[in-house]
Parts: sequence; C-alpha cells; structure tokens
Amino acid sequence: MTGPVLADSVRFAGEAVEILDRRVYPFTVRWMRCATSEDVAVAIERMVTQSSGPLFATTAGMVLGAREARHEPPGRAAGRLRAVGARLVATRPTNNHIRDAVHAVLSATVGTTLPEANELAGDELVTAVEAAARAHDDGYRARSAALGGHAASLLPDGARVLTHCWADAFLIGTVRAAQAAGKRLEFVCTETRPYLQGARLTAATLVEMGYRPTLITDGMVAAALADGMADVALTAADRVTLDGHVINKVGTLGVALAAGAFGVPFYALVDAPDPQAPTARDVVIERRDGDEVLYALGHRTAADGVSGYYPAFDVTPPHLVTRIVTERGVYQPNHVKESL
Repeated sequence: MTGPVLADSVRFAGEAVEILDRRVYPFTVRWMRCATSEDVAVAIERMVTQSSGPLFATTAGMVLGAREARHEPPGRAAGRLRAVGARLVATRPTNNHIRDAVHAVLSATVGTTLPEANELAGDELVTAVEAAARAHDDGYRARSAALGGHAASLLPDGARVLTHCWADAFLIGTVRAAQAAGKRLEFVCTETRPYLQGARLTAATLVEMGYRPTLITDGMVAAALADGMADVALTAADRVTLDGHVINKVGTLGVALAAGAFGVPFYALVDAPDPQAPTARDVVIERRDGDEVLYALGHRTAADGVSGYYPAFDVTPPHLVTRIVTERGVYQPNHVKESL
C-alpha cells in the first residue's frame, strides 16, 4: 500500500532532481525539474516545497553539488560543496531542517570548515555525499515516526484535532500511529494564507489517509474552539528553542492564544529543540515579500494600491504551549532541552 503523495515529494530523475510543486498540489501534480544545485536553491526560495520538503530538497541539492564538483581537485571540490551548502542554508533562514541537512552531509564527507585532511573528490566524493544524504533522509523519517507515536499517545480515541498549516511527516507519523492504535480521529484544518497549505496539503493528505477533514479560514480558529469543534490543537514547529518557545508558520500564536482561552490543550511537534537557539532572540524570523499576501493561488485578492506585510513565522511563548512532542517523548516546554 502506497503512502500519501506528499510523503515522498523529492526524487532523482537521471542527473536531475524533481521536486513536487506544493504551490499547485493537489489540483495539479507538477514536478519541478532541477538540473543544478542552484535550481534547487531557487525552488526552495520560491516555495515550491515547504515544511520538511526543503530537508529532502537540500540533501538532493548537495548530491547535485557533489556531481558538479566531481572534476575539481580535492581541496577545490570540498570548497565548492561547502559553498553549495551555504547557498542552500541561505534560502530560508528560520527552518533549520536545511541547516541541519547541510551540516550532516558535510560532516560525513568533507567537513564543515577548512582545512580538512584527506578530502574527497571525484566519484568518491559523489558516492560519499549520496550515502550521507540517504542516511539523513532515512534518519529524519525514522525520527518522525517515533515522534508520531508519542503525539498519538496524547490523543484520546474520538479526539477532534485542530491543525494549522502543514505538519508534513509529523502529521503523517501521528496519524499512522493513531490508526495502528485503533483510535478514531476527526480533523479541523485552517486554510493557512497566503499559500493555503492547510487547505491543500494537510486536507489532501488527510483525505488520502481516510479522513474527511473540515476546513476553516485562519480567522475562524477562536470561533471554532468556542463552538466546541476541536478538543486538541496540534501543530508542527519549524524550530523550538531550548527555553520552550515555538517558532512555526505565522498564525500559530493565534491558535495557541485561542486554545488557551477556551481550555483546549495546544501541542507542538518537533523532532528536537535547536541547541543553537537558547531563546527566541537567537532565531531569525523570515520576512517574505509583502506582495505575496496580496495574492492567493496566483490571483490577486487585494485592491490596487494596497501593500502587504508577511512575516512567514511567529513565536509562541512557552506559557501558551501545553506540551512539546519530540522524537524522544513528551515534554513540558520549560523542560524540552532535556530531550537532547
């Protein structure tokens, strides 16, 4: 039995990489062909893939980078691969999947800094990068499955779950674990402006997995909780700091505030807190072009003369978070660093 389409949205096609274009899915199944590592970087910047999609795109981009450097001498090949990694990290600064994927591949091959002894080159470099990329991808999938088991343990049979944006492998892992435990769940999904990931990606994946989710607009969260439509609020986190702040798709803070107001537990899912982010001040919040919020699915929705504002993420403080779920278990926000 095949899994959800979005569970495997980056693939190799000969010497190129193909990335499922999440901007148009599920209405159109379109694969963006990337012949170079720079093509991959541009695809990430342009939101062709989101959530954990950039992790898989990044490891694939590093493989392309190794292939591009295969004819360089050892020192130069290593430098070129590091430059590819730096370019990928710069594409989206808040989601540390990209940073960690680059670090994992470099650490397993040429190292992260100069100088390094016995640097690889040629086909040996390509083979080593391919193996490191595959290991990182497989490790992430395994961690997501473990996390999903812990998250499912928090959901009682018959729970009505409110989601925000697209929790990707974390959501898939949670649903699979709940199904294996025989738990019946219902879902209410926010649409998530301006790219409508909740309306398209989350909802489509839940339908694939046998559910009939209810869609609400982002502005309906408080009303939906006031009406008793959900028992639990469940989101992913692009980053969690060591002191328990949750950084996720903008609008998550509003979900947490509404959940607190109506006595609904708010759970955030992340494979692990970021050891490089002791506090929220250590996280760069991506500010995207404000013009993006003037459009939906390629159509302008705002009047002429209007300007937009688009912080892609917001920060939810620990006191609004009931529990943070990691691959190692369930933690109170102020104790999440214990999961490292």
